[in-house]
This record gives sequence, structure tokens and C-alpha cells, in this order.
Amino acid sequence: MFRVLYEKRVFKDLDKIPREDVKKIINLIEELSLNPRPPSSKKLSGKASFYRIRQGDYRIIYEIKGREKEIRIILIRHRSEAYRRL
Repeated sequence: MFRVLYEKRVFKDLDKIPREDVKKIINLIEELSLNPRPPSSKKLSGKASFYRIRQGDYRIIYEIKGREKEIRIILIRHRSEAYRRL
């Protein structure tokens, strides 16, 4: 089981998302702790260990640290803004 860590900005991102979507996003993140590379995840090109998973119009960008058994949630944004400034 992986430990999930959050960047500070993730909480600001969640404040801007409707509650219904936040519940679904939190459920997805909990599932990531059991399986960090589900079939719906995609490795981001150009980044060593960054992945993304989709929830509706939102993207969850995260990093997997295998040795430490950690998943670091980097940001959660609308798909039109998710890949800017990565």
C-alpha cells in the first residue's frame, strides 16, 4: 500500500472544484494508494515519474516514488489548465 502525500496547492485546487466532482476525485486518489498505475492512468512524457488520471473534465497529476512507497499528488485542475507550468 502506498502512502499519499499532497502538495499545498492541491487543497486550493480542490476548493475551486464542485463538491460532487471532489468526492469522485478523492475516491480515485484513495484507489491510487492500492494501485498507483491503474489501467486508466497515463505516464506523462518528459517527466520521469509523473502520471495523470482523469476524472470527468479534471486531471489529477501525481508522482510515484516506488522505493519510498509514496504517491505525491501534484495538482488537480480542469483539463484546459492541467498541463500548463508543469
